[in-house]
Amino acid sequence: MAGSSVSQPLEFSGKSFALYQTLHPAALLIANEQGHLLYADNIEQALVPASTTKLITALLALQHWGAEHHFHTDFTVYSCTEVQAINCARLEIGAFGDPFLVSEEWAIIAEYLAAQLKAQGITQIQSIHLANQWFDEPLNMPGAERSLNPYDAINGALVANFNSINVRKTLTGWESAEPQTPWTRSAQTIVENAGLSLKIAQEERINTGQNYRLNQQYALELLQTLLQQNGIAAQIGEQPLSSANPQSMRFRYRHFNRRNLAEMIRPMLKYSTNFIANQIALNLAAEIYGAPASAQSVQKLYQQKLAQQFAWQEDEVRFFDAAGLSRDNRINARQLYQVLQAFAPWRELLPEVEEGVFAKSGSLLGVSTLAGYFKHQQQWLPFVFMSNQKVPYRFRNQLAKSLKAQLP
Repeated sequence: MAGSSVSQPLEFSGKSFALYQTLHPAALLIANEQGHLLYADNIEQALVPASTTKLITALLALQHWGAEHHFHTDFTVYSCTEVQAINCARLEIGAFGDPFLVSEEWAIIAEYLAAQLKAQGITQIQSIHLANQWFDEPLNMPGAERSLNPYDAINGALVANFNSINVRKTLTGWESAEPQTPWTRSAQTIVENAGLSLKIAQEERINTGQNYRLNQQYALELLQTLLQQNGIAAQIGEQPLSSANPQSMRFRYRHFNRRNLAEMIRPMLKYSTNFIANQIALNLAAEIYGAPASAQSVQKLYQQKLAQQFAWQEDEVRFFDAAGLSRDNRINARQLYQVLQAFAPWRELLPEVEEGVFAKSGSLLGVSTLAGYFKHQQQWLPFVFMSNQKVPYRFRNQLAKSLKAQLP
């Protein structure tokens, strides 16, 4: 093992620790709340962090916006071009990458818009358009694969249900497997493109595909259908309202998501949601460097912000995505420990993976990581485990549980 300068290092035993000692390359670090290292092994070697990258994403977002931040989406209603169409309007959407625009959120938006439209005597929307470009189009984040799995969903400024759909096979075709999510034409197209083969009544959640325009269309059709359920006939336009006359504006509605940033980060860390992690990072990049955000601006964000905060050299910082999917991401255990020190004010957002062990795990083929805190004798002790070698199933949790049990 490659040691480190620890004045009185802890000593461990047991099967899990014995197996750890055979791993190469691997690293292990435990510290106390005062910043003293209690155990350190190979903590300077840069390794692939996998999904522990999401700790960094969460930290940067919480530091920039604060836990109470709410993402927003803008809706502007204009009069129709035809003077005589007094009961008609056009709807322009300003999309800003809200990661949690789920069906329940879209239903609130549709209900509010419908009430406002009816109050002005408007019963139909001539066209719904997306008006801005907050993210690059198309947008390809490194590490994602072209699979049907929800964790490979592409990102976008205007999204619905994490760019995924839950489908059920019926006798006659397909339907939504969620009562809150209406079935749409684009949902049908997505399922047909996916080539799913399910038994009758079987359900499966898939992503909405790699075509960003179809993803946008799915979100627009979801809003269209929900508006119709609230008594507003609506059509989707083909072109944005690039020359909308400000004088024809009827009203503007800025919808703030009901969930604050902390309420988005908690499930992101628990379920390791790649989509949310990249969506948050793209929002950060767009806000700091200007729109449209791209994979390159996310890389710039991590390189510069981490170097500034932790006094790392920029060439030491290697992150190509915000979710940890890229195998080219690199960080060492000491650096990840520094991230944990900074993350301490929000540590209770982490899931409890074992009794008294609050941590974020990471998994890729041949990569296993776990970073977080041991809650021990009224203290929160930061720890980092990293292995870029294949390990047995649940080994990292067993190791963490064993190490915590042996703490003095």
